Amino acid sequence: MKHFACNDMESARMAVDIQVTERALREVYLLPFMIAVEMANPRLFMTAYNKINGTHAPDNEHLLQEILRDEWKWNGLVVSDWFGSYSTAEGINAGQDLEMPGPSRWRAGALVHAVTSNKVKRSTLDERVRKILQLVKHSIEKTSIPPNAPETQLNSQEHIRLLREAAAESVVLLKNENNILPLNPKKKVAVIGPNADMTAYCGGGSASLRAYHTISPLEGIEGLASDVVFSKGIYGHRSLPQIGKILRTVDGKRQGFALRVYNEPRPSSGDDTRRVIEERFLDDANVWFVDYENPELAEVWYAEIEGVLTPEKSGVWDFGLSVHGTGEFFIDGELVVSNVTNQTPGSSFLGCGTIEETGAKELEGGKEYNLLVRWGCDKTSNLKVSGVVDFGQGGLRLGGCPRLEQPTALNEAVELAKTVDQVVLCVGTSGEWESEGQDRPNMSLPPGSDELISAVLAANPNTVVLIQSGTPISMPWVDQANAIAQAWFGGNEAGNGIADVLFGVVNPAGKLPITMPRRVADNPSALNFRSEGGRVLYGEDVHVGYRWYDTLGIEPLFPFGHGLSYTTFELSQISVIPDTENQEVVVWAKVANTGSRAGAAVLQAYVKPPSATPLTALARDTITRSSKELKGFAKVHLEQGANTIAEIKLDLLRATSYWDEREDCWRSEAGEYTVLVGTSSRCAFLEQSFTVEKSTTWRGLRG
Repeated sequence: MKHFACNDMESARMAVDIQVTERALREVYLLPFMIAVEMANPRLFMTAYNKINGTHAPDNEHLLQEILRDEWKWNGLVVSDWFGSYSTAEGINAGQDLEMPGPSRWRAGALVHAVTSNKVKRSTLDERVRKILQLVKHSIEKTSIPPNAPETQLNSQEHIRLLREAAAESVVLLKNENNILPLNPKKKVAVIGPNADMTAYCGGGSASLRAYHTISPLEGIEGLASDVVFSKGIYGHRSLPQIGKILRTVDGKRQGFALRVYNEPRPSSGDDTRRVIEERFLDDANVWFVDYENPELAEVWYAEIEGVLTPEKSGVWDFGLSVHGTGEFFIDGELVVSNVTNQTPGSSFLGCGTIEETGAKELEGGKEYNLLVRWGCDKTSNLKVSGVVDFGQGGLRLGGCPRLEQPTALNEAVELAKTVDQVVLCVGTSGEWESEGQDRPNMSLPPGSDELISAVLAANPNTVVLIQSGTPISMPWVDQANAIAQAWFGGNEAGNGIADVLFGVVNPAGKLPITMPRRVADNPSALNFRSEGGRVLYGEDVHVGYRWYDTLGIEPLFPFGHGLSYTTFELSQISVIPDTENQEVVVWAKVANTGSRAGAAVLQAYVKPPSATPLTALARDTITRSSKELKGFAKVHLEQGANTIAEIKLDLLRATSYWDEREDCWRSEAGEYTVLVGTSSRCAFLEQSFTVEKSTTWRGLRG
């Protein structure tokens, strides 16, 4: 489980102090970890980089010992995030068992000194070691993988089927006026937009892995529709697309390029007589040496990547080089980009690297060009950025693509939209816009996206705006669009899953796990979203997400839990029965499929407290509670015309409790609570009340 806890922003993530009340910490930020311990008993917790109320997470005894181990009775291993340790004695005493990665920077000799100077008890050290050995023992005894087993792939047809199903199930239909959707696969469809021919299958950072395969929205649509045309309209990249896969090695035998490692820089004149320490062949030009090792490597070392580019058409190409270290980019020996001196910090390499420095060159179609990057490791650069994780070694990223004249390309897309019966307009972000190591400065789509969307919608109202992003975006064109679908980062089979929903192979049933605000200023954290003076105040307290909008009466663009279907559902006949013996509240509601096809409904059960105190209340002993909170849900599949009774079981104490900061415990207040059952956080609810006869306090786990 990671990251424990309050790792909600990337701004100065190693240094920022999260200022949060104990109540918000318990009710919002620790609750997911608490539930995970109850349900799954994970063997390992990874700490966050940030501070919580003045103390770094791996040094935080309140989190690691008092709550995780003493109160929750958890008995696993606590490990730091990579380079996320900040002390010796403090971390050991607080409960951090293992520092990563090795070799240790804060333990080893420093730990010996801490023990011999009585800053760390030997019994405490024994306990830290015991947790490591227990995990090793557990892993050996429970694994089904034999020692030294060869690597295998999880890429069977069953895996692919499951990925496609998951991608389709996750799509949220936000708007569908005039029944634009589902599309007709027999009619001509134009696929337009910067995200159409790329697969935004995951976010950026350490969660980003090389996929076995990916399916773009365009490929998915082409697999189901008989007549498909495509126009990009605009580029949507933040950095120029990494160029590795369109290169060939100098000998022409391989896709990609050669990577050569040296212990000396290339001589400024004369023959290059350096010895190659290692040579590899790659096709990903985002080369990060974070875990690169070679016994012959000097403390300061160098690398080159070299490949051949053959453009299909003549025209201007733009190239970009970002580095953690230093680098120069050459085409046929001509310097095109230099990123060596006067470097500017950027978001590359999780914030350790530079901005992308760019250059351009006119290239002739069909001609071969030699591309060469000369790079020096991180120690060759004077650029140092505070508050970020310096993984060391360094990296380089080479991007490039033909220059797109945006007004011309946008007009071509608009004209294409006028010629077809239906349009799928693919926009959004990607792993380079939404990534570990950086925060989005706003909710805007990439530059030019809103202009493209408005122009295409004006040209053809039968347009579906398909959004791929992991977070909310601004939609200044929302009233202009008849159909909008949110497809997130849908994994390897994203394109096929999207196509299944667009053409009605799958009836959408996804629900928003977030609130889509109308404007940035409506966000709960609008004034508290970055490190200021080394800290950030969680000023919204427990009123996070939909709780904020509902409690303050702010109208969202699309509410939490919202999601349409190609059929319709009707809810009726609610029943709420408290079961004090089993400490449950059993909620039943009748749901009927009143539409024209089979589909799935997601019933959401919210609980309204006895008195949601106004935020302006002056009474000394009142507790401000959100107007309602989601406490359970159920998904039911129904054929056309069918109905059923959906059951949602709520934990009685968890459904009614808040964290009492004065008494340092959970408190379930006596009083009348109301259960609201609906299909989003803003809808016509079925309501019924139940009574808690006696106030109760409790601590620890519920499972």
